[in-house]
Amino acid sequence: MPTTTEADRLTELLAEHATWLAVERGLRPNTLAAYRRDLVIYAGYLRGHGVRDPSAVNERTVDDYVSWLRATRDDDGRPRWSPSSIARALVSVRSFHRFCVDEGLTDADPAQDVQAPKVPAGIPKALTETEVESLLGAVAEGSPTASRDQAILETLYAAGLRISELVGLDLLDLDLDDGVVRVFGKGAKERIVPIGRPARAALGQYVSTGRPELVRSGRAALRAEDAVFLNVRGGRLTRQGCWGIVHAVATRVGLEDRISPHVLRHSCATHLLDHGADLRVVQEVLGHASVSTTQVYTLVTAERLRAVYDAAHPRSRS
Repeated sequence: MPTTTEADRLTELLAEHATWLAVERGLRPNTLAAYRRDLVIYAGYLRGHGVRDPSAVNERTVDDYVSWLRATRDDDGRPRWSPSSIARALVSVRSFHRFCVDEGLTDADPAQDVQAPKVPAGIPKALTETEVESLLGAVAEGSPTASRDQAILETLYAAGLRISELVGLDLLDLDLDDGVVRVFGKGAKERIVPIGRPARAALGQYVSTGRPELVRSGRAALRAEDAVFLNVRGGRLTRQGCWGIVHAVATRVGLEDRISPHVLRHSCATHLLDHGADLRVVQEVLGHASVSTTQVYTLVTAERLRAVYDAAHPRSRS
């Protein structure tokens, strides 16, 4: 039987790693939760194979774990984890073992050379410009929540924000005179993003008239004094609440099957590229650490490239 020290070693180091991710790397709560979920599964696998100390893990152990993830099926016989989920899980495992090495807790990193499964390049599904116009024109008028909802949709599309970034905006992050917003993205990285006139107008209208009404009608104990986007109780709007708003408006114009939490972000990037924006500019707008992440949008615009070529080249149909 393992001693208490042996049994607790894995738990102890996982807790230290979680603290390191939060304090030293400054990861956002959603990212921390994803690491935690991945490493809970990994720790369960290790314990199930009698491993309770990271120093006992070798490359074969990690490789077998990846194989186990690939082979595991749900009750319907489908793979429980997709290639992208397995690749993300391996990132979490590598982070943990690299932490153990860097802190002098183990001698070697057993995950360093383990290969992740190839992840098929997904093509983001953007709305057409006509569909975006339909969506932006579908908000009912005349109420504080309608003013808020219009500002939400306009800002998501204009700035290509993630929903988590949008609901995290504070009033000091808005500079409507210069038409920019300050955004804190993944890893708390700050970027300045321009927005167009419709988004500036919608935000200005909401901040000056709609938001004060939500503050007055909300519960004093729940009021979020700094948050841009508020719920009907006066507190900061959540990601789930914001997504519910986007989906409800999309349903009014028959786009509920085309909508997703990131669809306006994808649409912003695709339409910028369609109209000639430089890839590096789109990278900065979206807050991607690597331009290779942004390049996936060029796959979307290939169809437009073909259409323009066919229409313009004199021998395209010969």
